[in-house]
Amino acid sequence: MAFLKPEEIVKKLPLEEGLMVADLGAGVGAFTIPIARNIGEGRVYAVDIIQELLTGIKKSAQREGLSNVEIIWGDIEEVGGTKIADGLIGLAVLVNVLFQAEHKEGIVAEAKRILKNNGYVFVADWNGSFGGIGPKESDVVTKEAVKKLFLNSGFALYNEIDAGEYHYGLLFRKL
Repeated sequence: MAFLKPEEIVKKLPLEEGLMVADLGAGVGAFTIPIARNIGEGRVYAVDIIQELLTGIKKSAQREGLSNVEIIWGDIEEVGGTKIADGLIGLAVLVNVLFQAEHKEGIVAEAKRILKNNGYVFVADWNGSFGGIGPKESDVVTKEAVKKLFLNSGFALYNEIDAGEYHYGLLFRKL
């Protein structure tokens, strides 16, 4: 059973040729690879704190002949932790990350730092525990909590994106 359908969700994101994208907390690259296919000469920076996952992403990109994926071993919860230059990114992606994060405000601050003015952040996360299929109930970060976190940090809600039955999808724009 697929909880998220990255290929379908990616089609709903503001992607364009040459876009610079940061997949923050990239995991196995479920979003990195489909995004890389859709931005031509652009670049996807896949950032994660677990090196083995990044190695897997690099291998997947090579298998598909995608030369526009760059892996970065870094801490997305720390300002400067992604090692990405200020204002470089047009779209940051945070999928199934916030429920695991200790320092959510740090993630938002780092996303804001690396984003261009009017850049976007796409957040998809669990909208419940679903009897243990998702995260522990106490770890679920509600859609309202995410809205508050971003709206209080200099972002505007741009769009809500259907992310399937188990997740919400929110697209914010940096003001």
